[in-house]
Amino acid sequence: MTYYEKELERVRGLVYSNEGQIKTVIGIRNFINKNYEADLNLDFLSHIQYVSKYHLIRLFKKYYGQTPRQYLIDTRIEKAKARLREGMTVTETCFAVGFESLGSFSSLFKTKTGKTPSQYQKAQLSRSK
Repeated sequence: MTYYEKELERVRGLVYSNEGQIKTVIGIRNFINKNYEADLNLDFLSHIQYVSKYHLIRLFKKYYGQTPRQYLIDTRIEKAKARLREGMTVTETCFAVGFESLGSFSSLFKTKTGKTPSQYQKAQLSRSK
């Protein structure tokens, strides 16, 4: 092995040393994106990738800037917005995107968007006309 090949291997080891961590958080994010409507909790998500739930929180926050729970809520809110724009009722939307309580859905939706789900839906429907 030449000097340059050795250096290349050394640099590759430094740059890609966290490849396993990256695969773990990408796998969790993809799982959340495909199964956002299911009852997902930290224990279940950590079991999928065989990693400690506390380590998963640290990794996810490191790479995405938020916890898996926050990412799940944001994903559900974005999917809810799409369904409300399509004309689905607020109650149907709430349960379709995985929330178990209409009250928590409405309060989270208002916190994230600044409007209640029904206000958001009315505004979107009036724009489309």
